[in-house]
Amino acid sequence: MKFKSTLIALSLLCSIFTYGQGQKSYKPTPENQEAREWFKEAKFGLFVHWGVYSILGDGEWVMNNQNIPIDAYEKLPAFFNPIGFDANEWVKMVKDAGMKYITITSRHHDGFSMFDTKANAYDIVDSTPYGKDVLKQLAEACRKEDIKLFFYYSLLDWHHDDYFPRGRTGKDIPGRGNGDWDKYIDFMKTQLTELLTNYGDIAGIWFDGHWDQKQWDGKKFGKLQVDWHYDEIYQLIHDLQPHCLIGNNHHLAPIEGEDFQMFEKDLPGKNTTGFGTSASDIGQLPMEVCETINGSWGFNLQDRKHKSEKELIHYMVKAAGYGSNLLLNVGPMPNGKIQEEHKESLKQMGNWMRENGETIYGTSAGPVHPTEKIAFTQKGKKLYLHILDQSDKVFIKDFDLTVKNVKLFKDKSTLKHQKNGFGLLVQVPKDKVDSVDTIVEITLK
Repeated sequence: MKFKSTLIALSLLCSIFTYGQGQKSYKPTPENQEAREWFKEAKFGLFVHWGVYSILGDGEWVMNNQNIPIDAYEKLPAFFNPIGFDANEWVKMVKDAGMKYITITSRHHDGFSMFDTKANAYDIVDSTPYGKDVLKQLAEACRKEDIKLFFYYSLLDWHHDDYFPRGRTGKDIPGRGNGDWDKYIDFMKTQLTELLTNYGDIAGIWFDGHWDQKQWDGKKFGKLQVDWHYDEIYQLIHDLQPHCLIGNNHHLAPIEGEDFQMFEKDLPGKNTTGFGTSASDIGQLPMEVCETINGSWGFNLQDRKHKSEKELIHYMVKAAGYGSNLLLNVGPMPNGKIQEEHKESLKQMGNWMRENGETIYGTSAGPVHPTEKIAFTQKGKKLYLHILDQSDKVFIKDFDLTVKNVKLFKDKSTLKHQKNGFGLLVQVPKDKVDSVDTIVEITLK
């Protein structure tokens, strides 16, 4: 009995350490490597949080935040009829904004699928008066305009009984039943197979919810209480579409089998949210920062925290300064339309990118990490210094690269500069300082 107990204990210990492991010995295919390079150069995408929760106008967590019973929440699809949705209009908006891809919620934490799934009937085709597959329409519109499409997919589910044991969220939602975790894994595999076989080439899968099954003591996450079967799930995705990029919003260092690393509402290595990824957890994969235009992911009727053009551009520039993409979110209204304020913000971003996109697209992180005052991007021998605080003089401490010339990016006029053992001083004429971002082009020898 003692020997048997020891084996059981060892088995449990091994399971604890293997939870969360990914696709073992994963080697990206040439198609996947090519997709990673495209992703690194794309720099700008649209995030879309949209589902039946938009009807309530209180964000995508409304089911959890208001502890809405299962049977009450299940009434929402009957009211969901987004006749204002126009996939071609969305894609045109994305192109005009200078964005290269869209990441849309195929299924969020409330368990409702925004596509035609055969895994259950709790989806937009079978449970709403709209009765059409919005992801199918969006995939077709993206294909026509050469915009890449990613699917956000929630790992956690407040509706499905087989999402059991319960995670840290949704515990007080009435009507949740007990189920079988292995059946839930099979359910996810079925849906992921549908998403990767029924909608053409998919650029990536954006997972979220891993953290729900980690214990939290108010200061840090503990161990996982389930096995997410990432080895099987990641293998499935790469087998179905080898080029498809996998990212997981687990706030950890990358897990084997993942192809890009994301950072939620924080620049890489920062942790202003309290749940962010530390600098030590930054891997070598392509990176993406996701952020909201206002304060909410899903449609929120009371949210007035709309970020200014300057704030959004600065976030874009700083993300690029870390070598990261920016995935900027909108929460469509229940009728399928985008809020006018958000459309205007995207239009402003597009105007700026048309003039200055050369300093963002296809760039890598510069020699100095971004600050509140400056950010660097780099493309070969050219450095782009983004001055963000309206200064006319900037000193870059310990700048030891050899400079060929320094110009104002906007009009290519030569700028005064001085380099010594302490760093590089750049001076911009006061009448040429931009109120949003003064861009200096530094060519290296």
